[in-house]
Parts: sequence; C-alpha cells; structure tokens
Amino acid sequence: MRNITLIGAPVDSGKRRRGCLMGPDAMRTAGLEQAITGLGHSVTDIGNLTPAPVDIPEDGKSHALAETVGWTQTLMQAAQAAMRDSLPIFLGGDHALALGTVAGVAAYAAEVNRPQFVLWLDAHSDFHTPQTTASGNLHGTPLGYVTGLPDFDAFPPLPAVVPMNNLCLIGLRSVDPAEQAALVENNIRSVDMRAIDEGGIKRPLEAFLDDVSRANGLLHVSLDVDFLDPAIAPAVGTTVPGGATFREAHLVMEMLHDSGLVTSLDLVELNPFLDDRGKTAKLMVDLTASLLGRRVFDRPTRSY
Repeated sequence: MRNITLIGAPVDSGKRRRGCLMGPDAMRTAGLEQAITGLGHSVTDIGNLTPAPVDIPEDGKSHALAETVGWTQTLMQAAQAAMRDSLPIFLGGDHALALGTVAGVAAYAAEVNRPQFVLWLDAHSDFHTPQTTASGNLHGTPLGYVTGLPDFDAFPPLPAVVPMNNLCLIGLRSVDPAEQAALVENNIRSVDMRAIDEGGIKRPLEAFLDDVSRANGLLHVSLDVDFLDPAIAPAVGTTVPGGATFREAHLVMEMLHDSGLVTSLDLVELNPFLDDRGKTAKLMVDLTASLLGRRVFDRPTRSY
C-alpha cells in the first residue's frame, strides 16, 4: 500500500485554448480520491497550487512565458518535497506542468543517488525548446527542458538533468519534422502508433521497464489525455485520431502496477469544457486506479 499525495496543478498557460485549469477539480469530482482509498492506499490532497510570482519580460515568441516559469518554480519545489514521503500524483492542468514536475522528481532522484526515468504517454513528443516551437505553446517543451536542451534561459536552472536514454515515448502520432529529427539524432526511445499496431504495446513497455528495474531507477509517468483515442477521451484540445484504445491504456497501467516501479504520476491536458458527461475525467480516474492495483475484473459497471 502506498502513501499518495494529490497535488492540483491547474496550469492553463502552456497553450492558448483555455479550460485545463478545471482539470484537477474534474478528476476530484469523478472520484479520484475514493478510487485510490478503495484500493487500500492512503491519500493526502493538498489542494491546488498557484504559480510563483515571476518578474520577467515576455520574449515575444512564447505564450505566457512568465506564468509558465512561475508554475515551473512552484511545481519543481512541490515535486521534490512530495517525493520524500509519498507517491505524488499531479493533477493537471496542461502538459507545461511537466516542466516543473519532472525537474522536481529528477532533483529528488539525484538527492537519493538513483537514476530518474520518464515514461511519456502522449500523441506528441513535446521535445521542443522555446526557440524551435512554431506555435509558441510551452506545453510542447517539457522534455526539451528536463533533458538540458538550450534556450531555456528564463527557466530555473535544473538541479538534475534527465538523460535522454532514460526516456520512453509511447503513443506518438503527431510529431513535426524538427522534433522527429531531434528524437532520431538523440536516439530517444520512441514508440509510435504504427509500431503499436504492428507489434502491440506490451513488448516495448516491458523492455523499458526492464531497463528501469536493472538500473534501480525511479519512474515518473506522464499521462496526457491525447495518448488516448478521442473516441473514448474527447476532453482535450489537441485531439489526434488513432490513439490508444481502452484496453491498450489499461494494459499499460496494469503493467506499470505489476512492475512496482512507478514513483510519481502526471495526469494532464484534461479540459472538462470539452468533455461528454465527464467520461474523460472518469477514464483518467479508472486508469489511475489500474496503475494503483485495480484489476481488469474489478472494474465497476457503469450506468448512464
């Protein structure tokens, strides 16, 4: 049984389409705490955080730079502190929150002298920098930041860099040419939906988890709603057809639970304004429950 800390991170600055700030409370309303305690875990919900005040000029390219830097400072500190006595679950909020959460858990990993690994479940690779992103949306930059790419001068210095060979990206199906070239150049483990269609999702995930286990690593999982097919998870502003199915997503979560390796979790990009009767929020709760021990035959029957 685990001590779980729920940390609300209503980040809505990483992109221009508003609504993700409602995500943390939507997941709470969908019964996240009850699902976790029902599995025997203890839960502490510390509520929703706020970004640190930051006085920096906007760079004319990045959307809401100062606010996102403030969130990064807040979440880096909160993540490092929460790791010391719990498994933190960060309730997003858009994926810009991972600028702070991943940096913070990596700082803790360095503190205890263990390697930090990151499983990125997302339709996008989010491997841009503030200079390479064409949109200026900083929710597309977290992996660039935490792996030490240049041009993040406005952001806090990294206490620890996540090695690129400690990343695994699964579910990719919308990657622009610059990002694709960077992924190949840096030999980052990437599993797109064609590879999953051809060979299944089990083997690449299993191979990555074996590497984490052999290294005695800490594993941060960052789950973006758009990892899932929009037919089952419509509440995201960056929908890409052809995502993970209900069963593929639950298999990933069940394998993560069986591994016993997960030490922190992001739940991101839920925009309740785009949802259908809360179905996406409920699915994110169900997936979290699978990661924390709910088995396939334990799922409740839903009635509408």
